[in-house]
Amino acid sequence: MKIRNLETLATTPIRRVALEIAEKGLEAIDTALVLEKSLSIGKHSITVCGKEYPLSPNGKLITICIGKCAAEAAFAFEKILGSRISFGVALGVGEVGHLQNQPLKKIKYYAGTHPMPSEANIIGTKALLDSLTKLSAEDTVLFLISGGGSTLLAQPACVPGDIRELLKLLEEEKVMIADLFKTGATIQEINTVRKHMSLARGGFLAEKAYPAQIISIIFSDVPRNDIGFVSSGPTVKDTSLISDAEAVIKKYKLKISSECLTETPKDDSFFAKVYNILAVSNESALFQMKKAGEELGFAVEIKNKSLTGEARDVAKALAKEINSAQAGTIFLYSGETTVTVRTPGRGGRNQELALAALPHLEENRIVLSLASDGHDNGPHAGALADMELAKMAKEKGVNPHDSLKNNDSSNFFETVGGLIETGDTGSNVSDLMIAISGKL
Repeated sequence: MKIRNLETLATTPIRRVALEIAEKGLEAIDTALVLEKSLSIGKHSITVCGKEYPLSPNGKLITICIGKCAAEAAFAFEKILGSRISFGVALGVGEVGHLQNQPLKKIKYYAGTHPMPSEANIIGTKALLDSLTKLSAEDTVLFLISGGGSTLLAQPACVPGDIRELLKLLEEEKVMIADLFKTGATIQEINTVRKHMSLARGGFLAEKAYPAQIISIIFSDVPRNDIGFVSSGPTVKDTSLISDAEAVIKKYKLKISSECLTETPKDDSFFAKVYNILAVSNESALFQMKKAGEELGFAVEIKNKSLTGEARDVAKALAKEINSAQAGTIFLYSGETTVTVRTPGRGGRNQELALAALPHLEENRIVLSLASDGHDNGPHAGALADMELAKMAKEKGVNPHDSLKNNDSSNFFETVGGLIETGDTGSNVSDLMIAISGKL
């Protein structure tokens, strides 16, 4: 079970429905299960998502796993591809000891940090880049690219120096990212700058692996599934220019020098043998969530697959929609909202959305919002909001308006309940939201 505290939270029929549907969504994007269904290997070919790609008998097969799904993907690659793997590198978030009793055999795993980069990310990225040197046209590199890679693929683009110089440049990037998060910038704006700040983003990995064949299995976590922004598109030809990154820097008055920017690869030859395949997205989760709701006898509608906007504003809109819906209705949403941080409280965009919806929900209505990777800017995946929670807040003397004003959703839900706990899900698409008008 993905939601560890499902039974504890499911104190009412409408809560159980919401939680069981969320569980189905998380199961649908399970990294190992997806790869087992979509990846196979033959004597002279490899099949990905139903399409066959040739493998040269004289070439190497290198596997590269990047992002929050990297650890799970590495074990799945070794299980499916076995001895056919020549070698590989995985750069993920956190250690992998909890995943398997047996260690990885062919793939070297590097644990990086997220959401802020660190020296560990530089070390892991360098190892990844080194593994792509001196490849031939007979070699094949199989990538698994998932969300979180923008932070992990840290290789400052200024003239390389010793580690102290690199760490100084990395500190500039950390300040920039923190400032962008506070302003509520979109992931497209953030990653436009990131692409031009690292020698491993924005198509640089395709350039590095040239002239090998590249097959990238992409797990999207961005609205509208623009693969060029998933982990800042390390194998996708970048359409943005340095001037676009500079425009974002100017717009948000960021404290970073344009000297730390570099142009991304634009030569078509680097991408002639690159196959970028969208294998998983929020639609994978939404489809199964819709199916689960319908099997429970509800009328289910996927309202928005690329939801954006300020979390507290989106929450009001969701509450208004579900309040006016007929009994027995489920509305599903997915996307990535933003939070403009006004005070130093604790919480993430999913908890803030649930908190902001709470005062507006009518009886027998619920809104649930969670991060599909299990971490909503902290250890909690997200939260739910309903009248039961509103009553508990009143009993405990906790005012949701005050908590929202202070961007302090985690403290609020820790006091009154409603937090969703999953731990690392090993998956990562955009956030998932459920709004339900219960049956009469």
